[in-house]
This record gives sequence, structure tokens and C-alpha cells, in this order.
Amino acid sequence: MENAIREKRKALAMSQEELARRCGVTRQTVNAIENNKYDPTLALAFRLARELGTTVDALFVPGTDGETPR
Repeated sequence: MENAIREKRKALAMSQEELARRCGVTRQTVNAIENNKYDPTLALAFRLARELGTTVDALFVPGTDGETPR
């Protein structure tokens, strides 16, 4: 699943560490999500969207990693 977290975070001049702290996860988790190595839980996706001032739909694009969208 592709995402726009890095772009949104950088547009807000926010570090991975800051975003992680605000969302209650580690910096490594944010890094893994940004690099499409980890799909966040729905709850975390909503926290990320809230902290980045956007929606879950705007952050994540389903079906771009070979999966069939549902």
C-alpha cells in the first residue's frame, strides 16, 4: 500500500520523531510505514491522518502493491 506520509510530514516541517511521538509509536515505525515496509493498524492510520491534517483516504492508496482493492 503506497502512502503520502513522508510528503505530508515534510510539508509540515515535522520530523519522523515528532510524528511518532504525537502518534504514540516509535520513529522506526513511522520510517517503516513511510517506506511501505509496514501497514499501520486502522487506529494508527487515523492518528497519522489527524496529526498530518488530512484524511486516511488522502494518505493511503490501496491496491498499489499488487493487492486487489476491496
